[in-house]
Amino acid sequence: MRRVLREAHAHIFQLGRSLSMLELGGCGSAEQMLDAIADRAKTLGEDEWLLAQGARPQGWDNPSWPGRAQLDQAGGGRPVVAWCFDYHAMVASSSALTHARIDASTTIESGVVELDEAGEPSGLLLEHAALRMWNSVPEPDDAQRRELVLAACRHLIGLGFSEVHDLKAQPWLGTVLSELLAAGEIDMRFELFPLVPDLKASIEAQRAGFDERVRIAGGKCFVDGTLNSRTAWMLHPYADGRPEHPSGVAMMTTKQIDNALLACKEHGLPLASHAIGDAAVRAVLDAIERNGCERTRCRIEHAELIDAADLRRFVELGVIASLQPCHLLADMEALRRAVPDRLDRVLPIRSLLKSGLAPGVDLLFGSDVPIVRADAEDSIQAAIHRRRAGMSESESINPGEAIDEETAWACFAP
Repeated sequence: MRRVLREAHAHIFQLGRSLSMLELGGCGSAEQMLDAIADRAKTLGEDEWLLAQGARPQGWDNPSWPGRAQLDQAGGGRPVVAWCFDYHAMVASSSALTHARIDASTTIESGVVELDEAGEPSGLLLEHAALRMWNSVPEPDDAQRRELVLAACRHLIGLGFSEVHDLKAQPWLGTVLSELLAAGEIDMRFELFPLVPDLKASIEAQRAGFDERVRIAGGKCFVDGTLNSRTAWMLHPYADGRPEHPSGVAMMTTKQIDNALLACKEHGLPLASHAIGDAAVRAVLDAIERNGCERTRCRIEHAELIDAADLRRFVELGVIASLQPCHLLADMEALRRAVPDRLDRVLPIRSLLKSGLAPGVDLLFGSDVPIVRADAEDSIQAAIHRRRAGMSESESINPGEAIDEETAWACFAP
């Protein structure tokens, strides 16, 4: 019997764009990545941008990105932008950096422009520096945008999803989805969580007339970064953290988290917070308690590490845990290198259930597509076995937090 599923964490427009980008997930080294870029460059026009995604340096024997000069050579001098699979780090070629006006003197709040031994940009950009670069890439026009959204929706429908939550919804997305629904080109339900600064514009767009199957469901904020970039905000330092931020990066101050919660509360909506590290998770829980946002259906997205002292607080504060177990499959090497002393805190799904969260109600599963693929089977594999298919049981990460298959599928139920 075919299951009806809810994708609780997706990025619809970016998924649409990613379907035509060069996929680097199969590359096992910087050399293979450069070869793939060189092959794609041969198919492009002279000044056409080369966009790539899915690189996983933490899975390579040598987890070092290729440098800017290597990208220049492989890309034939054209602008090249290649995302890490987690979309929090990228490498860019010289012409791309010049286009974005990023040089050795550029400083970006909550961002890193890595410099090489000569004091010039190496090409590696982290967090808001990567966003600065990406925001300079030429945008698709309105017609292309509609087709990309349609392609993403059809892709998700093909995987069995009838409901999708978009966790960084653009203010225009609800209108485009409503047009596609009205035209009969798709039949799904959507809950949209725009960034908090975009919340007012998104609500105004909804008032102008959305299809009844589309609604603004809350606001979104980013409290920290990611494990692979060592920017997820931890209570204790990484085993191999960056000197400038050994415990990761707090992307928001206490006051900024409070303000985001209150901005959503003003509209009668919950806040969905990107919080991967245990310090980020605690900061959000503290803010919810401090601002009287209990039982407002606030969500914490990812929560890849949770301190034992905070497990019961999800239930006590009425907070939804929106998890992506499939990330475990991609993050295994990063976890072992970065937090070998805290693997027992990684994705404590069983403990969250034992604390009182209910699967499909306040414990939700999604993928974060296109960060990783949206196939629900990946999260089922991770939740049940805590390792990649084909690995031995001894390679499992935190196997005591494994759950049964029926419960895992219930976390996808709409």
